[in-house]
Amino acid sequence: MAGSSESLAGQEVPLIGHLTGFIDELRARGIVVGPSSLIDAAQALEVLDLLDRRSLREGLAATLISDQMHRRVFDTVFDLWFPLGTGARTAVTDLPRTSDGEVDVEAMREMVADLLADDSADGEARLAQMVALIVDQLGRYESTRGEAYSAYQALSQVNPQTLIARIAAAMAGGDDDGGLGDRPGTEPRYRRAARARSMELRAAIEAETQRRMAGAKGRDRVADYAVPQLPENINFLSAGANDLAEIRRTIEPLARLLAAKLETRRRRSHRGSVDVRKTLRASMSTGGVPIELSHRKPRPGRPELTIICDVSGSVAGFSQFTLRLVYALRQQFSKVRVFAFVDTVDEVTDFFDRGNDDEDFGANMHRMITTARISTRDGHSDYGNMLKGFVDEYGDSLTHRGALLILGDGRTNYHDPRLDALRDLVDRARHAYWLNPEARRNWGVGDSAATEYAEVIEMFECRNATQLGRAIADLLPV
Repeated sequence: MAGSSESLAGQEVPLIGHLTGFIDELRARGIVVGPSSLIDAAQALEVLDLLDRRSLREGLAATLISDQMHRRVFDTVFDLWFPLGTGARTAVTDLPRTSDGEVDVEAMREMVADLLADDSADGEARLAQMVALIVDQLGRYESTRGEAYSAYQALSQVNPQTLIARIAAAMAGGDDDGGLGDRPGTEPRYRRAARARSMELRAAIEAETQRRMAGAKGRDRVADYAVPQLPENINFLSAGANDLAEIRRTIEPLARLLAAKLETRRRRSHRGSVDVRKTLRASMSTGGVPIELSHRKPRPGRPELTIICDVSGSVAGFSQFTLRLVYALRQQFSKVRVFAFVDTVDEVTDFFDRGNDDEDFGANMHRMITTARISTRDGHSDYGNMLKGFVDEYGDSLTHRGALLILGDGRTNYHDPRLDALRDLVDRARHAYWLNPEARRNWGVGDSAATEYAEVIEMFECRNATQLGRAIADLLPV
């Protein structure tokens, strides 16, 4: 068996063409790769050992990606374009078998745990062979379109998470745990290392499954479902737990970029009023014609921001990320007030002023949802009742010095949308915008009153962090 790197090693032109195709795939996935990066990658290939996939991977990653948040996408595309090889890699050994010829799962799990505890070069090679066997013999199945492989099916047999104790015990060997436990491997350092190794096993099985599927079905077909979205392009409303963690890590760097952009806009957009005296004095040189206006020194002020966010189950994730982003930018505003609702609106500013780090923010968000007076009726979103309640209780908080930002999908559960109350709020604020996490094509469908609200207030689609960042940067007043 010869890997693709080996087959390309002696052919300079095909290798460059392969590299260009690889970079085109990265660009198609949203990773920005400029011409200079392409040149750097080609030059790196001249000095890298093409038969060493780890060096090749790290060398190309160093030249092609500038944001480590994109590393997961890069690694998946790399595995598809520079695979270990083609076909099966299971000719040397076999999984342990029972007397009736079936795979002995428990014996196999013991072998895997021992291999994961062995970090020698020989142990790594034998583990790679074991992974190939697991995918070939436990992950293979017959589909309506022929032979296929399932990472889920293989992982359900291996269950890496349950191997942590065995791996830790094998790592500890005869070492003294310092009295921290009666069993070997209970020391925290062994548990941490074992947990990391179990995650590596899961990733290796998934990568091997993708390799086998790419060989059987074609690289392009596998890429359609195997390559993940960039964190900033993940849909807020369909994100899973792992995706939400990825999105959360994009907030801080995005906030830094937006803060710089807002500050630049503020400096450029604020001009002092016309200084009549200076203008007339300058016009003496042009016969009394004021060709150029002189302005007083500007005194830019920071605007106020009022946020009303829907924290019901359907859009709570979107509201949380938007609040995280806005609070990371709060120094750009003289005052930030936050109001939350499900069917009743309540001010929750104090909940978010208590802590600044990620853990505190999440805890405060949970405390707000559980203790604030945001749901006093049937527990379903009621935008009309919220808008009417905000006008009655907090309408005076809106002034022509600030902006109103509403976060939500506009789904009223068929309650009265109270457009009159929204018009009142829009009239009170200097700027008013609505950020909707649903796709525009779904506005007005079912119980959505988004199209009606959009006739009163400027509404923008914000389905992911990219759209959210663009909206915040372009819409918030300076």
